Amino acid sequence: MTSDDGHDGAQYLAGSPVRVAVLRALRREPRRPTDLTDAVDATRTTVQRILGGFRERDWVVKRDAAYRVTATGERVHDAYETLLDEVELADRYGGFAADLERVGAGFPAEAVDAGELTVATDRNPLAAVDRIADILREGRQAEIRAVSPVVIQQFNRAAATALDAGAEVELVIDRDVVETSVADFARATDRALDDDDATVYVSPEPIEYGLFRRDDVACVTAYDRRNNPRCVLESTDSAVVEWVDDRFESLVADARRLSAVVENA
Repeated sequence: MTSDDGHDGAQYLAGSPVRVAVLRALRREPRRPTDLTDAVDATRTTVQRILGGFRERDWVVKRDAAYRVTATGERVHDAYETLLDEVELADRYGGFAADLERVGAGFPAEAVDAGELTVATDRNPLAAVDRIADILREGRQAEIRAVSPVVIQQFNRAAATALDAGAEVELVIDRDVVETSVADFARATDRALDDDDATVYVSPEPIEYGLFRRDDVACVTAYDRRNNPRCVLESTDSAVVEWVDDRFESLVADARRLSAVVENA
């Protein structure tokens, strides 16, 4: 069989929802053609034509008046269902994965769907911002590690709430965020410098995605080209947690304390 033959078979199956429905029905149990017409809501002629196509490809055989999937038919069915699952995953998580890949984050592919995703939409453009703020506020009396490529009022207020409730916060930002903080959020900047429970590091390189770590929860935030939070993945999966911890430690290793950066500005 050539690669073209394989493509022909895939195209044949994907080209008709009824073909897929017939193969699914037979994958569950052997059926007679009359049973299939009721199960897939198709005419007998259509079902017989599909069964003929399946027999040509050795996906089904007829035995005792009923059609049964072969071992290869089962594999084709299962592989197609897996493909549909992957396409559905791409529809849901594609924007998140694309934004992280665009900035070279190196997020593990196997962990893309390993958690709950909050996505900003046209109807709710602040969904990701609000979720990040909620996660921060929920960090009462916790050790919080975070990385952010932006500074906005919602984040500052949420961080202040967490600090007021006994949290310890370590934050990594870049120089652009420092400049914005000093210019537009003087009170928050002063607290970051003076509060013993707040430690802020400044990365020498631009930061293009967000991280958050608290207890057993890790979060990754993907930003669009305008630096707006687009998607937030929350997870307790070990692959996500380990990746977030590794990235945070790597950024801290190359960063300087905020106090040193401000003093030398």
